[in-house]
Amino acid sequence: MTDSLVPADEPDEVAELQARVAELEDQWRRAVADFDNLRKRVARESEQHREAERARVASEWLPILDNLDLALEHAGENPEAVIEGIRAVREQALALLDRLGFPRQAEVGEPFDPARHEAVAVTSNPDVPSGTVLQVVRPGYGTGARQLRPAAVIVAKGE
Repeated sequence: MTDSLVPADEPDEVAELQARVAELEDQWRRAVADFDNLRKRVARESEQHREAERARVASEWLPILDNLDLALEHAGENPEAVIEGIRAVREQALALLDRLGFPRQAEVGEPFDPARHEAVAVTSNPDVPSGTVLQVVRPGYGTGARQLRPAAVIVAKGE
């Protein structure tokens, strides 16, 4: 009796729907596999880029190390020349950090900015406005969102 209520073409529709479900399932599995392959490829390429950048930065430091070695070789000959050489190497290192996007920040007399400064001490000084950087204990490097570290400073406080 139920067979007489089922349309004659229903088995064809069921077969078509099952075929469509199988096709969609196959597409879904392929998409998941493609996504997994993409995730693995991006992770591999990211690691390769990180390693290449680390090697590039390390190679930028090699001339600085070479100059330090030269200064140490001549340490016994002329101490004043060694001091000048170390100053030159220091300038070379600061220039490298600047080229890498991390310029030195040591702003005495500037207003204290908690985004750029770390207050390590506060002291009274009637000659400057409250909140002024009086001394830089340790310079900061970088600017804005690209800050390696904030400058450690001593700040003037109000009376």
